[in-house]
Amino acid sequence: MAVIVQATGLTKQVMSGDSPLVILHDVSFEVEAGESLAIIGASGSGKSTLLGLLAGLDMPSGGSVRLNDTDLFSLDEDGRARLRGELAGFVFQSFQLLPALNALENVMLPLELAGAKDARQRAVDSLHQVGLSARAHHLPKHLSGGEQQRVALARAFVTRPRILFADEPTGNLDAATGAQVIELMLELNRAQGTTLILVTHDEALARRCSKQLRLAAGKVQVGSH
Repeated sequence: MAVIVQATGLTKQVMSGDSPLVILHDVSFEVEAGESLAIIGASGSGKSTLLGLLAGLDMPSGGSVRLNDTDLFSLDEDGRARLRGELAGFVFQSFQLLPALNALENVMLPLELAGAKDARQRAVDSLHQVGLSARAHHLPKHLSGGEQQRVALARAFVTRPRILFADEPTGNLDAATGAQVIELMLELNRAQGTTLILVTHDEALARRCSKQLRLAAGKVQVGSH
């Protein structure tokens, strides 16, 4: 399989008062198309920082990321946004649904931004896949946390992304609801052949992924099964 995500020597440091604080140090790994990678580690180990760098949402202090063989940080901000739009979907712990839009409109949004002519039908199909056809016209405030995260999954997968970035996708859900969302995410992932990169503190979820990358104090301890 082709390598779709490649991180080389990724380093991130910020100034903390007068002294530099190293959040990530010399992180290198690659993920092949269709693989799933769990980024795990204690709170404050640099997991979300790493995910932000892989998606080009943040700039590294050193090192590089190649997405689908494009050097992410050789692009300007608009170029990175364009590449994300072409390749990536996102699922966040806090759902990130727009409160004034109903479930269907939230799912349609990325397609409309991309100028897709069939946005409505594709969004209807995507909501059906996550079992929420009956809730299509409900606003986020009228949906449970699990339903909101399923809408977020429908929105992430509706563009058929080649890479899905997920940051603690079950962090705000109870165990049973979280387990349902994980099953759904992995099922959609398999069905579409997406590459999944997810940050989690859930060891059981991490073991469901084909690879694990463990961070400790910003450095990587690699293991996969």
